[in-house]
Amino acid sequence: MTSNYLIIFTTCPDKAVADTLARALVNAKLAACVQISQAVESVYMWDNQVCQSKEVQLQIKSLAVHYQAIEQMVIQLHPYEVPELIATPVTHGFAPYLTWIEETTQS
Repeated sequence: MTSNYLIIFTTCPDKAVADTLARALVNAKLAACVQISQAVESVYMWDNQVCQSKEVQLQIKSLAVHYQAIEQMVIQLHPYEVPELIATPVTHGFAPYLTWIEETTQS
């Protein structure tokens, strides 16, 4: 089964950035829904050092055809030099929910 649907993950340094990004994606009809998590603790390598910081994770529900536009908006609005952007295809889902994603992200 080919997936037309994606869940795209990104992290933000705080809730204010997460809110701005989530609202921009939904207002642009690039995402049907963006879930904003509570703070998560991230441990990662940056500039040859192990770093640890609190971040807010976003789960962006969208169509695969919108990925490039979502990537561009995240890059434009995100303060990180290299923001996380990982897309996972949705292989199964409740048909009315998937239809809602399609209807909500039509321009």
